[in-house]
Amino acid sequence: MTIKDKETTLIASFENFDDWLEKYNFIIDMGKDLTMIDPKFKTKQNLITGCQSSVWLHADYNDGKITFTADSDAVITKGIVNLLIGLFSGHGPDEIISADMGFIDKIGLKEHLSPTRSNGLMSMIKQMKLYALAFKTKYEQKEG
Repeated sequence: MTIKDKETTLIASFENFDDWLEKYNFIIDMGKDLTMIDPKFKTKQNLITGCQSSVWLHADYNDGKITFTADSDAVITKGIVNLLIGLFSGHGPDEIISADMGFIDKIGLKEHLSPTRSNGLMSMIKQMKLYALAFKTKYEQKEG
């Protein structure tokens, strides 16, 4: 399943809810399934700047695919980062880098978050794409 396919599935999932309280609860429930970061990676280096809450993000690269793990001290943020991990994990750097993230506007996520949480969402996406770019650069140099 491509990132675009996953976005389409997410949009359909959000359409099942009548109001934003239900959507927030859905996001919070997603956080309960978060693949937790290994405690050894909960370092200042893996802390995402620009988030209202503390969010740690780690990425591994195996067989051309990136896998993300994370943790946060806020339940809504755990859900948001898990939503992003669900989109990006298991995909290669190029697909992650080129993902347009149009689903965010389609589900109204950014407009229904506080400005600081919205900034945090964008910071998480930026960090995940930076990890993808770093892995792409590192492994293309080894191959070249």
